[in-house]
Amino acid sequence: MSKQHPEEESFKDKILNSLNNSDEEASKPKRSSNQDGQQNKSSQRERLNVSKESVGTRRSGGTKGTNTASKKGTTTKKETKKTPVKKKNVKEKIKDDNKPALSASAEELQRRKMRQKEDRIVSKIVTVVVLALLVIGSILGFSVYRYVSSSLQPLDPDSKKTIAVEIPSGSSNKQIGEILQEDKVIKSGMVFNYYTKFNNLTGFQAGSYHFSPSMSLEDISKNLQGGGAGTAGADAKLTIPEGVDIDKIGDIIAKDTKIKKSDFIDLMKDEDFFKKMEEKYPDLLASAAKASGVRYRLEGYLFPATYDYYKTSSLEDIVTQMIDKTNSVMSAYYETIKQKNMDVQEVMTLASLVEKEGVTETDRKKIAQVFFNRIASGMPLQSDISILYALGEHKEKVYNKDLQVDSPYNLYTNTGYGPGPFDSPSEQSIKAVLDPTPNNYYYFVADIKTGKVYYAETYEEHLALVEKYVNN
Repeated sequence: MSKQHPEEESFKDKILNSLNNSDEEASKPKRSSNQDGQQNKSSQRERLNVSKESVGTRRSGGTKGTNTASKKGTTTKKETKKTPVKKKNVKEKIKDDNKPALSASAEELQRRKMRQKEDRIVSKIVTVVVLALLVIGSILGFSVYRYVSSSLQPLDPDSKKTIAVEIPSGSSNKQIGEILQEDKVIKSGMVFNYYTKFNNLTGFQAGSYHFSPSMSLEDISKNLQGGGAGTAGADAKLTIPEGVDIDKIGDIIAKDTKIKKSDFIDLMKDEDFFKKMEEKYPDLLASAAKASGVRYRLEGYLFPATYDYYKTSSLEDIVTQMIDKTNSVMSAYYETIKQKNMDVQEVMTLASLVEKEGVTETDRKKIAQVFFNRIASGMPLQSDISILYALGEHKEKVYNKDLQVDSPYNLYTNTGYGPGPFDSPSEQSIKAVLDPTPNNYYYFVADIKTGKVYYAETYEEHLALVEKYVNN
C-alpha cells in the first residue's frame, strides 16, 4: 500500500511520529528495548490500522458509513491523546493545591506556638521585674523609715559631753541643721529642717550655744528660739522689739552702733536697694513692690529679733539680715497665704494692726476676725494705730480732730487694708491673721486700766462699752 500511495505513507509517518512524541520520555527506552520489541510492534500495528481507517475516511468522504467511521476514528484519536493527560493534570493539580494549604496551615500553627512561647517568656520577665521592684521598694522604704526615725532621736542618748556651736546671724533653718550635723550634735540636718517645717518652728536666734548629742530635736529647737549667749567677737547686739516701726528702728541702730539714723532712713527710701532685695526675696517682697502710697516699702519687713553687729558690717548688711529673718519666718506661710487668696503685703498690714491692738494671742485672733468682718462689709477698719502712723506721732490718746488727718494711712476715712504695714509684727500676730477666731463682731474696745478687750456686734453696744471702760 505504501508503494502505490507514497503520500499516504508520509501521512502515516507523521501520525506515528505525533503519537510517539506525545508519549512520555519514559516510554522511549521501552520501544528501543529488545525484550519488549514484540509488544511495541503490536501496538504500532494497531495504531497503524487506526491511522489507515482515518486516512481512508478522509479520502473517501461521501458515504454514511465512512462518516461514522470518521467520527469514531476521530473520537478514538482524541480519547487516546487527551484522556490520560487530563487525568494526570487533575491529580497533579490536587496535589499541588493541597501542598500550599498544608504548608500554610503548618506555618500558622508554628507561628502560634512561637507567639505563645514568647508571651510566656514576657509574662515571666514582667513578673520577675515587678517582684524585684516591690522588694527593692520595700527595702528602700524600710531603710528611709529607719533613717528618719533614728534621726528624730538623740544622736547619743547616753552622752554627757557638751559641744560649742556658733549660729551666724541670718542663718536659715536648713543652714542651722547643716551646722548641727557638722558639729555632730544631730544625725541629719535634712531631717532637722523638715522637723522644724512640719512643726512650724521659727524665730531661731543667732549666737553661741552649748548643745549635747543627748538632746532631742525639740530641746535643741527651744534653745535656738530662746537665743544664745551671742556670737563670739560681735561688737554689739541689736535687739528690735515687736511692734516697732522703721522710725524707731532707726533710733535703735543709731544708739547701739556708729550708724546715723538719717543714713538708715535714706536707705529705707532707696528704690534701688529695695529692688535688689526684691530680686533676692521675691516671695516676700513682690506684693510690697506693687503697693502705692507707702511711706517705706520695707516697713513691716524688718523682723523683730536680736542681731549681731560688727564694726566691719555695713548698713546694708544689717538690714539684709533683718529681711532675711522675715523671709525665713514667712516661708512657712506662703502657701497658706495663697490658699486664702491674700498677698504678703495684706497679711503683714493686718498683722501690724493686730500686734498693737491686742496683747494676748486670744485677743489678737478675735481682733483679726473683726477686721475681716469689717472689710467684707465694706466698712473702714477705724484703727487708732493707723491714725498715729499717719500723724507720725507716738501718743496714748487719739482725738476726734486727729481722725481727719489727710493720709492714705488714715483707716477711718479710707476703706481696705491701707497702703502697707504700720510696724514690724511678731509671728504670733501673723498667725492670728492667718488663723483668726470666727465671730460676728464689728467693734472692740480695750479697758485703758486693765487692758481687757470687749467686743460688740452693733454700734450702740460699742458706744456703751466705750462709755463704761474708756470715758469713766
